[in-house]
Amino acid sequence: MMEMFGWIATLVLGYGIPFLFVLTVVVFFHELGHFLVARWCGVGVETFSVGFGRELVGWTDRQGTRWRVSLIPLGGYVKFSGDSGEASTPDRSVIEAMTEEERAKAFHTKPLWARASVVAAGPLANFLLAIVIFTTVFAINGKQVSAPLVDKVVENSAAEQAGLQSGDLILSIDGKQIESFLDLQRIVSTSAGLPLMVEIRRADELVLIEITPERQEIVDRFGNKQSIGVLGVHRSISQDDIIVQSYTLPQAVVAGTQETFFIVERTITFLSGIITGRESPRNLGGPVRIAQVSGQVATLGFMALINLAALLSVSIGLINLFPIPMLDGGHLMYYAYEAVRGRPLSERMQDIGFRVGLALVLMLMVFATWNDILHIVS
Repeated sequence: MMEMFGWIATLVLGYGIPFLFVLTVVVFFHELGHFLVARWCGVGVETFSVGFGRELVGWTDRQGTRWRVSLIPLGGYVKFSGDSGEASTPDRSVIEAMTEEERAKAFHTKPLWARASVVAAGPLANFLLAIVIFTTVFAINGKQVSAPLVDKVVENSAAEQAGLQSGDLILSIDGKQIESFLDLQRIVSTSAGLPLMVEIRRADELVLIEITPERQEIVDRFGNKQSIGVLGVHRSISQDDIIVQSYTLPQAVVAGTQETFFIVERTITFLSGIITGRESPRNLGGPVRIAQVSGQVATLGFMALINLAALLSVSIGLINLFPIPMLDGGHLMYYAYEAVRGRPLSERMQDIGFRVGLALVLMLMVFATWNDILHIVS
């Protein structure tokens, strides 16, 4: 019995708390983006909730907004005046029964630009949060870098077949400047099966070669198996080879922005790989794997956990922009239709779209959770 209690305590403290910390930070800032722009546009906000389901704790501010923390900590929502529920679908019966003063604050009576701004503010807040986190990390800690120098080429590897040699210095990949060996690894790892144009310096000569990374399964420091792209090159790094690159605040902002959009680009590359069959759908992770990774990363320190929050913030911001009803991108898709046609999509079609979107989101969550289970037991 004591062993069971010990296992539960380890699960809660080791995985649950880091997971809730990371997810709550990301969800809070996403919803805060919606909330702040809604207030700026004069939209009434009835509820600001972190989590779904029954309220655990809450309070009401002077503007009448109910701030609440709810039972199921897997998301959150802002409910505007005139909404019929958490998905921000219009409730025409409620809107029609409103006074003129109340109707002026209803979300769905606002101009198109205001509604679109409120919806887009959530994902944009996620991107901004990531930029702020990365900027802070770079400004405080700098960045450890080692030259992207090839010390050894693995026999029969993609690198050898393409003609890479020991002593080659990687300058760029597909036109993107490579400043460190880590930059090289990050691009290659998500490019299995994709031909890359690599510019190298060999002695005093510039050479351009094409390399297609091979897919290999590796095991990280936590024992997790990952299928990634590799070239087959090694870098023998000594302490003297590692330098800490310092940043002024403006430089850190630029680096933080670049890091954020690098993650966006790599995420899109990965998702497009799933669609084309180049990447396995089993690599999609859900809440269970996020909890597992959060617990593992927490052992590396608070700064590593904050970096994970930034990574997750970018991912959630990007996913929410997908044109799927129920997500912010779905609302923006409806608004694009309204802008082109001069009138909103019919309520019936919007309702059908939201039902389809809900089904897609639930199916994706079930699929990702099943992947998580297979990942853990394998």
